Amino acid sequence: MFDGVKFRRYDAVGAKTVRDLVADIHRDAYGERVTGDGFSSDEAFMRRFDAYTARDGFDLLVAVDDAGEAIGQAWGWPLPADTAWWRGLIEPPELGFTDEDGHRTFALSEIMVRQAFTGRGIAHALHDELLSDRTEQRATLLVRPTNTTAYQAYQRWGWRTVAKLRPDWPDAPLMHVLTLSLPQHRRS
Repeated sequence: MFDGVKFRRYDAVGAKTVRDLVADIHRDAYGERVTGDGFSSDEAFMRRFDAYTARDGFDLLVAVDDAGEAIGQAWGWPLPADTAWWRGLIEPPELGFTDEDGHRTFALSEIMVRQAFTGRGIAHALHDELLSDRTEQRATLLVRPTNTTAYQAYQRWGWRTVAKLRPDWPDAPLMHVLTLSLPQHRRS
């Protein structure tokens, strides 16, 4: 674990005030992969961020070091009954899997750490802090099957692969759907 990491939490309104910081962390975390067109571009990422901050219950967590520098971020929101999250799902794993009511599933949309701070446990700390006080039954996230570093980390952290999905965004790649039971991550 990275010593000295602290967290700043923002709701949807607050997240909009730190939009430039969110973009800076994204560009640093993904480097050359944010240039160009398509799903991974900086512009496409920020369009999705703007859409996500319109979600009820949006929760942004920013990790900062002892000097107050933002070094990583994670965010998500509870899936409402009319969620588009499951659009593009290839064969739901079980009947009722996509039934949402605004309290069942927390969508963990992003975790990223600036390149100079990777490998120090910051992503795991962001993950655990973001999920620690959630009241939903489960969490879900999408990960590219080719992103082996993230995929393996999620598996170590208790996530399990349950399906495949192509998100309802332009140029979206095929993703794997992972889920995690949340009671195991709540604070005692």
